[in-house]
Amino acid sequence: MKIQSKFLCALAFFMTATFGALHAQNDNVTTEFGVKGGFNMSNLYDDEADDENILYGFNAGLYATLPISDFVAIQPEILFTTKGSELEYNNAFATGNAKFKLNYIEVPLLVRVNLTKNFNLQAGGYASYLVSSKVTGSGDFEFDEDVDTDDLNKFDAGIAAGVGVDFSPISIGLRYNYGLTKVGKDRTDPLGNTYNTLGDAKNSNLTLYLSYKLN
Repeated sequence: MKIQSKFLCALAFFMTATFGALHAQNDNVTTEFGVKGGFNMSNLYDDEADDENILYGFNAGLYATLPISDFVAIQPEILFTTKGSELEYNNAFATGNAKFKLNYIEVPLLVRVNLTKNFNLQAGGYASYLVSSKVTGSGDFEFDEDVDTDDLNKFDAGIAAGVGVDFSPISIGLRYNYGLTKVGKDRTDPLGNTYNTLGDAKNSNLTLYLSYKLN
């Protein structure tokens, strides 16, 4: 099952489970400032995102909701978020798993539309900066090593979409980030050949988040 399909299934379930709590009438968007955090399910993909080799992580940071009309707002955020992938192996030589961890400072910029007083849709994009990376392993071989970020692109960018349900001052939601930038950096060897240690791999990330309005 592709991660996009998983997101759509989760979205349908999320909407069904929470729709009974929503008010039938719309309400004006108001200015908000708050904190948020969530649970990440991340992976790296080449041509298509899938649900294999998922790495579990987290995100945390700040957000603001800035109205531009009665029901529409711009929602900027700044987050610390973890991404990457996990590989399990079991063969005649060794058994265990390896985790490739990427830590970013991420800035999503979303358009938020309040469909009802409690229910909103979000869509937009994100840009992020890689602050650290490491690979860890457990099983027959154990290791914990930092990855040389010179082999990785420091900047990542992509598109984002999600849903949210407000129970003021607390909100919960689901969001999917689809990376458009290669994680690995194209490099040239002494013979002039171009290579990339991660190929065309890009980030894919599904988040379940909780936010708290401070004002």
